[in-house]
Amino acid sequence: MQAVHFGAGNIGRGFIGALLYQANYHTTFVDVNGKIIDEINSKQQYNVVLAAENSETLTVKDVSGINSMTNPEDVIQAIANADIITTAVGPNILAIISKLIAEGLSERAKTNKKELNLIACENMVGGSELLKEKIYEHITEEEKAVFDQLYGFPNAAVDRIVPNQVNEDPLLVSVEPYYEWVVEETAIKGDKPQIDGVTYVSDLTPYIERKLFTVNTGHAVPAYLGRYMGYETINEAMNDENVQEIIKGALTESGEALIQTYGFEREAHQEYINKIIKRFKNPYISDEVTRVARGPIRKLGARDRLVRPASMYIDVTSNEPSYLAKTIAAVLEYKNDQDEEAAKLQQIISEKGYETTLQEVSELKADHPLIATVMKELEQIKTLKG
Repeated sequence: MQAVHFGAGNIGRGFIGALLYQANYHTTFVDVNGKIIDEINSKQQYNVVLAAENSETLTVKDVSGINSMTNPEDVIQAIANADIITTAVGPNILAIISKLIAEGLSERAKTNKKELNLIACENMVGGSELLKEKIYEHITEEEKAVFDQLYGFPNAAVDRIVPNQVNEDPLLVSVEPYYEWVVEETAIKGDKPQIDGVTYVSDLTPYIERKLFTVNTGHAVPAYLGRYMGYETINEAMNDENVQEIIKGALTESGEALIQTYGFEREAHQEYINKIIKRFKNPYISDEVTRVARGPIRKLGARDRLVRPASMYIDVTSNEPSYLAKTIAAVLEYKNDQDEEAAKLQQIISEKGYETTLQEVSELKADHPLIATVMKELEQIKTLKG
C-alpha cells in the first residue's frame, strides 16, 4: 500500500510516518527540505526514539522522499497512485500545498477511480476541511463534482509531543511514548484505512476540543507563564509551584466546560487531565517555552485553546475562569522578537492597549465578561515575577 505524506519534519516522521510504517504502508514523504529528502532517499529508513526512562527505538523502513520544489511532477504521480494522503505541515502551510495536491488529484481522477482519503494531521480544528477548501479553489466546478465522489477529507485530532531537537543523525527523531490519532469516520470515502493506533469516531468535535482544551490549553500555561516568569524550558516551568497551581486550575476550568458541553464522564476526564500534566513533567521531552508559545495571535483566536474554553466555562457555569484568564494575560505579555506574531501582538498593544487588542484578536465583544476578567488578571500575574 502506498501513502503520500506531506511534511517530513519531526512530527511527520516521528508520529504519522511511524504509524503508517507499522500499518505496512510504503510512505513517500513530500517536503521542500532538500537535505532531509536526500537523506530519506539515501538511507530509506530512520529511527524513532521513545523518550522515556526505559527508552525504546523503532526503525521505520520502506520510505522514500520527493522534493516538491524541484520535482512537482513526481508528487503528482505519487498522488495518482496513493492509497492514503496525510499531512503534518502546520495549519498555515495547508494553503501552500493545496495547489500541487489539486493537480495530483485531477491527474489521478483521469485514470484511477478508486476512492482516496486525505487526512490533515494538524494541530487545529477542521484541518482536513480547510485543506479541501483550499484544494477546491484550484479546480473547476466540473472537477468538484468528480472530487466529491472520489475523495474524502475526514478531520482528525492528533496528539503527540515531539520536542524541538538537534540530532547528529538528521533523520532520527525523539518523541514521547504517548500518542492519540482520532479520525472522523463519517467523512471516509470507501474502506477505512487500517492503521493500528487510529481511533475512528462518528462525531469528532468532542475529541478535538477535549484534546485542544486539555493538551494545548495545558501546554500554553508553562509556555506563556514560564516565559513571563523567566523560565527557558517547559520542564523548568512545570517545577514551579505557581505554574502547577495554574495549570491544574486552568484544566479544571476547561474540563468543566467540556464535561458540561459534551457529557464526558467526570472521573475519566480528571484521569485524562492528570495524564496530560504528567506528560508535561516528563524530563525526557522538555521543550523550549518559546517554541511552544509561538504564534500567540492565532492562539488567542475565538475557537482556539484559551478563549474558546474560557468562554464555554462562563456559559456553562456563569463563573469567572480566573486560571484561564491568567494564562490569556500572560499571552498578552508575551515578548519574543524572534516570533513574528509575538512582535505584531506587542505592536498592536502599544497602539491600542490590552483591552482593545484582546477584543480584536479574540473576536469578543467589548462587554464580554472574559475581557474584564483578563484585565484583572493582568494585574494579578505581576505577583508571579520574582
